Amino acid sequence: GAEPANFLDVGGGATREKVTAALKIILSDRTVKGVLVNIFGGIMRCDVIANGIVEAAKEIALSVPVVVRLEGTKVAEGKEILAKSGLNIITGNDLADAAEKIVRAVKEN
Repeated sequence: GAEPANFLDVGGGATREKVTAALKIILSDRTVKGVLVNIFGGIMRCDVIANGIVEAAKEIALSVPVVVRLEGTKVAEGKEILAKSGLNIITGNDLADAAEKIVRAVKEN
């Protein structure tokens, strides 16, 4: 098992820039061992979140595993953006799957 260290709610008005800024803040903490992004809902567009994650990952030298679970508006587009990014971003099918994957990835890292 593992324990979450931080929670961030990007809210319904999040932009790609806000998502990027949020991930930069989280990843600036040297004690962070992994990041689980869980998006569920109809307000926030999954493609916007995915673009923010990809942009942040490209700007920051990722040294920790990142697992993303998307569910909601434009989920197919969001998953496609992550898949085509060429980055080592792990996707989860649901929250339980994503949680298992981030714990495993952190232990293997």
